[in-house]
Amino acid sequence: MDWRPSSDERSEDTIDMSTIPDSGQNADDALQRLKAGNARFVAGTARFPTVQKEILADLAKGQHPYATILGCSDSRVPPELIFDAGLGELFVIRVAGNVLSPEIAGSLQYAGRHLHTPLFVVLGHTNCGAVTAAIDTQQRGTRQDSWIQLLVERILPGLEDLDPQLTPEAMLAQAVDANVRWTMRQILETPEGRERQAEGRVKLVGAIYEIETGIVRFLE
Repeated sequence: MDWRPSSDERSEDTIDMSTIPDSGQNADDALQRLKAGNARFVAGTARFPTVQKEILADLAKGQHPYATILGCSDSRVPPELIFDAGLGELFVIRVAGNVLSPEIAGSLQYAGRHLHTPLFVVLGHTNCGAVTAAIDTQQRGTRQDSWIQLLVERILPGLEDLDPQLTPEAMLAQAVDANVRWTMRQILETPEGRERQAEGRVKLVGAIYEIETGIVRFLE
C-alpha cells in the first residue's frame, strides 16, 4: 500500500493522516510498513510534511503506535525519518549502543502492556561509536570514562565470538550485528519476553541501518 500524499497534498506541504492505518494490525503488517517507509526514504519520496493542527489535536487524545523501536542515540539515525513515519506511528526508545537496561526494559514493557504494539525492533547502525568503544575495551583493554564504561560493559557480553582475524572494518560490522542480537536475546530471556513470544502476540526483529546508504537491513 502506498501512503505517500497526492500531488495536491504535496503542494500544500500537508498530509491527511486519516488515510494512514492505525495500530490495529499484526506484527507482519507493521514490519512491511517499516520496510515500505525505508524504501521511500532511500528513494527520496518520503512524506516529511507539516502536520495539520487537527491531527495534533487528535493525537493529544492518545497514541497508538504500530511499532516500538529501540535504537541508538546517534544523531544520524532518527527512526521516524528513516522509516518515513508520522507523529504517533512509532514508539521510539533511544540509547547509545541500543543496549538494554532496567530503564529501557521498563519502556519496552510499557509499549507492550499499555500501547499494545505488535512489533518490536532493535535497531543498530553501521559505524556505531558505542560498539567501537566496546571493541577497544575488549581487544586493547581501553578504559572509557566512568559512565561510558558502564554502557560499554553492557555491550561486551555480546562480542565474545568476534573473529580476531577480521579487518577492523569487518570486525566492527560483525560487532554491530552481534550487539543487536545480544540485546534481542536479553529481551527474549525476560519472563515477559518469553511469555509474549509463546503467545505469538508480538514479534521481535533486529535491523541494521546503513549510514552510508540510508538502507535498513533486517536480520534473519
